[in-house]
Amino acid sequence: MANRHRGEIEAMLGGERRLLVLTLGALAELEQAFGGEDMLALAARFETGRISAMDAVCVIGAGLRGAGAEISDAEVARLTADGGAAGYIAIVADLLAATFGGAAAS
Repeated sequence: MANRHRGEIEAMLGGERRLLVLTLGALAELEQAFGGEDMLALAARFETGRISAMDAVCVIGAGLRGAGAEISDAEVARLTADGGAAGYIAIVADLLAATFGGAAAS
């Protein structure tokens, strides 16, 4: 079960309920993936609401790996989500809200 106080969420991906969390290592991975942006710049980047498919793959992948899953971004890109594209965006939004504060995505 996810503990939002630790920044954890649960999401249905690939037909399985999975745990995601953006640990410090996962955030460092995202900083590197997005050109060395610091954590505040990452938060500001995603506050705009403009998230590409590659952004979603990177964030979801980092969240899965932060929770201990051994999964590549290529494998993440093949996972299905309930609700299709909107489902992926909801997972990213919920994970970022759990990490940086804010309301849970509905």
